[in-house]
Parts: sequence; structure tokens; C-alpha cells
Amino acid sequence: MLTLNFTEAVLRRHATTQSFNRGEAYAKLGAVASLTLRGQVLQAEVEGSDVQPYRVTVQFDEGGITTADCTCEYSFEGWCKHIVAMLLVCLRQPNTIEPRPTLAQLLDRLNPLQTQQLLQTLVDRNPELIDEIDQHINSTPKPASSGAKAVRRTEIDPAPVRRRVRQIIRDGIRDLENGSEEDPITEDMEEVIQDAQAFSESGDGNSAIVMLEAITQACAEDWSDLEDYGADSEATIAALNEAWTEAILSAELTPEQVVDLQVELESWQDQLGSFEMSLEALRQGWTDPPLLRVLRGEISELGSWEGDAPDYADDLALIRLRILDRQARHDEYLYLAEAEGQTQCYLTMLAQLGRIAEAVSAAQTNMSVMEEAFALAKTLRDQNAVPEASEIAQAGLSLPGHCGYDFATWTSDLAQGLGQPDLALRAGTIAFSNRPNFADYCRVEALAGSDWTTHKPELLARLRASQSWDTTQAKVDIFLHEGLIEDAISVVSDQSSYQSVLIQRVMDAAMASHSSWVIENARRRAESIMDAKKAEHYGHAIEWLKKARAAYLHLENRAEWVTYRTQLVQTHARKHKLMGLLKHRDLD
Repeated sequence: MLTLNFTEAVLRRHATTQSFNRGEAYAKLGAVASLTLRGQVLQAEVEGSDVQPYRVTVQFDEGGITTADCTCEYSFEGWCKHIVAMLLVCLRQPNTIEPRPTLAQLLDRLNPLQTQQLLQTLVDRNPELIDEIDQHINSTPKPASSGAKAVRRTEIDPAPVRRRVRQIIRDGIRDLENGSEEDPITEDMEEVIQDAQAFSESGDGNSAIVMLEAITQACAEDWSDLEDYGADSEATIAALNEAWTEAILSAELTPEQVVDLQVELESWQDQLGSFEMSLEALRQGWTDPPLLRVLRGEISELGSWEGDAPDYADDLALIRLRILDRQARHDEYLYLAEAEGQTQCYLTMLAQLGRIAEAVSAAQTNMSVMEEAFALAKTLRDQNAVPEASEIAQAGLSLPGHCGYDFATWTSDLAQGLGQPDLALRAGTIAFSNRPNFADYCRVEALAGSDWTTHKPELLARLRASQSWDTTQAKVDIFLHEGLIEDAISVVSDQSSYQSVLIQRVMDAAMASHSSWVIENARRRAESIMDAKKAEHYGHAIEWLKKARAAYLHLENRAEWVTYRTQLVQTHARKHKLMGLLKHRDLD
């Protein structure tokens, strides 16, 4: 029988409650069909709202699920209901999975002529495949020494670019004149700048420069009008500075062009803001002596600088690394990453190059934050070095950082898939500590098994100590789950009535043991609404009064409730809308 190294808890964490429930309904209705397994790829067709079934593809490795995709248009948080439905069927009805040969196994049955004939047939049926085949065959990077760059056959016309930028500025001024408090231009300007960066990314820095000249000049001419309305240029100028830097380092420039660009950038800097990084990239190019030494592997404490590195040194290094990566100059990439202290880039590139042992060894001495460990662990897993990924993840959990929840949940899933229960439990506990929620609490309970009584007090203590504003839901869910009514009451007693759903959940749970609290809290909330004389909220007041009535009746104090209700009717007798609600039989 097929052994699946993922659990229902994993599904629940990757899907919203709504998606999980709807996926479960689909699974029970038999909407999942044609469930097949090819190597480490699960596929199925799942009926949905469209005429044709949706195609679900899930890839996994020895550590669990790596990707899950569906052809539906779901674009919200987590996995869609079709993915959930398929995976639930896999877990609950594994005998319905049909093992099928992988592509490699199928192709092994063909000789070269038959393989060629197959490709020809597929291209005849789908002519667009020829482009993908062509791209794949010619995707081997050219040697760095070739210096090959993309060559554009036609020149970029800067006029439409200038017009587009001026229109963005005019529209922004109009929005500001009309009182808009939103940033009216940054997003649109960044789209124009990204169009220029696309040329740099393809190796055509010269065309990128033509576009950037048009963009920057248009900004310089009209930006003062925007500033009169208080518009902030910082984000746009920062994006331009980065785009200029990458374009300069991706272009082939003559000495005369370098001088002209320097004059332009210095002028724009006086008008708009800092272009220091672009100017430094223009000065250094790729031939600055300290940089050349680094690219040859001669690394010192100064890195690629002769003196103190400027504030933008990291940004400049990352841009250079992107370019070296595109040009497949891997040794130079590693030298520069090491020299500039770009540890994450250095480690992940080693892993991408298949130098797994070297990457793991370097990580042991170079990793300092969990972001580096997380990036390396994911890269190692992509390279099918799953045990090494687990090793790095385990070490990274002890490092400082700001990705604790995502890193810990990823590690816990991986460890569980690999059959490493101690690591799965440790990572699950760290995830809960970073972002308490009911699903992870239940996950830790399942992982702890017979040791849960040891771990539960620790998790509850961390939950009580959490002061984060977004843990209210988690506290209520968990405290009610554990029957800790007084803890739940302490969470919601002073909460705003905007949290009415949570408060009323606690009231329902506390009705038997803390009826007096329910009465006091519900009366206080109802009276504040009635005293405020806001008729549109009277319905909410009645809901609170219903909770108070239920608590009185639970205490067998119907007479006291009737007396209180009578007092309310007398106090608010002139509020006609409220009178109709107070005299309803639900409040008898």
C-alpha cells in the first residue's frame, strides 16, 4: 500500500476552514476522479462549478508535499477546495490511487526514433510546444567569457514613455487636488520602471537606459508640481536609483556615454534625490580594481571596497549578484557574495550548483539568522537533498530572525514527513509560540502524543503571556477547548462589543458555571447601547439581553429578570423602536 507522508493536520493548516469544509464535502460526494500517482506526483480530476473538471497536481518528496496546484481560479489564502478534496481522498481511500509509470519510465520504453516521432506528433497537435522545446534545447548558459548580450534590432522610442510618465503625474495632481489621501503615483510609476528593468533582466541594459532617461527626465520636469501638494518622491526615486544601477551594470557603454550619463545623473540628483548608487556603479563598472580582485577570488576584510563601504553597499552587491547569476558567472558570484557578506546568496548558490556538502559545511560557520537557514533549507529540498534540508532547518530554529512561524511550520511538516517526531514537535511548539492559533495547538497535541500532559502547561503559559492584539481568537478557541472558562472570561470581559461573536461564545460556555458574570457583562453592554440612543444598534442590545435572560433563567431567577426588564421598559419608554423589541416574547 502507498504510504503518504502528510496528514490531515497539514491540509487544515494549508487551507482556510471554509476551503477545508467544502473540500471535505466534495470528497464525500465522490467529486474526485482519475486519481493517479506517477513517481512523486499525484494527479486527479475534481468536479466543480465549471462544466469541465479541474485538474489538481500535487508533488511531494520524502519530507511531504512540496507543491499543490489546481486549474481553478481560486486566488485566496491557502489551498483551494479541489486540492483539499483530492488529498482527503488520498488519505482516506488510498486504494483508489492508481499507480502509473513516470515520464522517464515511459520514455525508457522508446528508442530514439520513436521518441522523435512522439515529439513530432505532439507538436503537430500543439504547435506552440515547438517554442518550449526550442527554449529548453537552447537554455544551456553561454560561457561567461563569451560576453554575449541580448541585441535589440530596433531602437526604443522614448516619446511614449515620457507621455506615460507625464500622464501619471497629471493624474496624481488631479487626485491630490480632489483631496485624495492615498499615494496617487508610486504604484503606477513603479510599473513603468519595471518595464525598463525587464530590458536589464534580458541583458539589454542599453535599451533600459533609453527608457530610464525618458522616465527620469519627465519626473525632473514635472515633479515640483507634485511636491507642492505634499507628494512623497522617496519610493519612486529609490526605485529609479536601483533600476539605473542595474541598467548601467548590464549595458555596454562607451567612455563618452559614461561621461554623459554622469552629467545627467548628477543633474537629476540635484532636482529629485539621491542617485549615489547609480553614480558609483557608473564609476566602478566591472573594472574597479578592488572589485576585480574579489571576482578573481582575492577576498579581504574590505570586500570590494578600498575604504569604508557606503550605506548602499548591500543593495549594490545584490544587484551585481543578480547580473552574475543571469550570466552564469557562478564562481564570481560566490566570490562576491562571500566578500560582501551576502551569506544567504552564497549558501543558496552553492546548493543550486549541487555542491551540497560544501553548502552544509559553510552553513555551520556562516549562518547567523533564521532567514538564511530557511532559504538554504528550501533550496536543498529543491535539490532533492531532503535530509540535509532537515539538518539545516534544525540548526536554524535556534537562530534569531523574523520568519519564525513560517520557518517552524515548514520544518515541522518536513520533519513529520521524514519520521523525525522530536524535531516535528519542537518546530511545532516554536510555531505556536510565534503565532498562537487553535490549529497549531491541536497539531502540537497530536505530535506530543502521550507526552501531551507535559507540553500542555507550557503552551498554555505562553498563550496567557501573549500580549499580541491578534491572539484573542486563539485564546478563546483554546481556553474553551480545554474547559478553562475563567481564562476565556478574562480574555473577553473588557473586549469591545465589536468582538460580540467571541464574547457570546464565551457567555454560552460560561452560562452554567459563571451565570453572574454573563448577567453583569451582558447587561452592561446592552445598557451602553440603549443609553446611547442609537436606534440602529438596538438590535445588538437585544442580543445581549437575551444572553442575560438565559443566565437569569439558568439561576432560576425568572422573577429577577422580569423585574429588570420592567425597569428597562420604564426607563426607555419614549424610545418607540426599542419598546417594540423589549416587549417581544423572546424576552418574556
